[in-house]
Amino acid sequence: MAVILLLVVGAYLLGSISSAIIVCRLMGLPDPRTQGSNNPGATNMLRIGGKKPAAITLLGDSLKGLVPMLIGHLLGASPPALAATGLAAFLGHLYPLFFGFQGGKGVATALGVQLGLYWPIGASVAAIWLFVAKVLKISSASALICMALAPVVVWLFWPEPVLIWVQLLISLILFWRHRGNIRNLLSGSEDRIGNNDETTDSVNETGRAPRNEDARQY
Repeated sequence: MAVILLLVVGAYLLGSISSAIIVCRLMGLPDPRTQGSNNPGATNMLRIGGKKPAAITLLGDSLKGLVPMLIGHLLGASPPALAATGLAAFLGHLYPLFFGFQGGKGVATALGVQLGLYWPIGASVAAIWLFVAKVLKISSASALICMALAPVVVWLFWPEPVLIWVQLLISLILFWRHRGNIRNLLSGSEDRIGNNDETTDSVNETGRAPRNEDARQY
């Protein structure tokens, strides 16, 4: 029990490390919380730093979910312990201890958790994201659709009730974190993939309105 508790706490602390902020500091880029959409996420990193910082941020955010789950498997953790570990890593990204509890949306971290839980689950959810992104060319819509289907994917590959319920909880939280994007989707004003002028961040968002005077308000 003590080992599992340490695993869960460690997962939250790892999730609390902001990949975007660290990358910006190492690469001499401005703080992502004060530039663009003010979000410490991969989309905003693409906006303020380009593809390389964005890719590193995306990888870092995914690893925050993947690594604790792999450690859990190595320790022989039960499904409830794995579910708690994944949820802790996800919440750490959304509400990071080290950055004033102001984090991102958590799509990349959630995908990392799914890959670490059972790779076919993560691969299937990622494939759904890619397919929807290719068809609709809207990142936030892709994230919402793949995470809406994620509990079904978990049920198909590992029908353990606690895993399904925790994935459902993660999906619901993600929808809440995407509420600004949902409003934009309903109004037809959501930006498409490849639009460098977008002001919303479909991978990570603090939920706060952008500080730029010409930014879209939520």
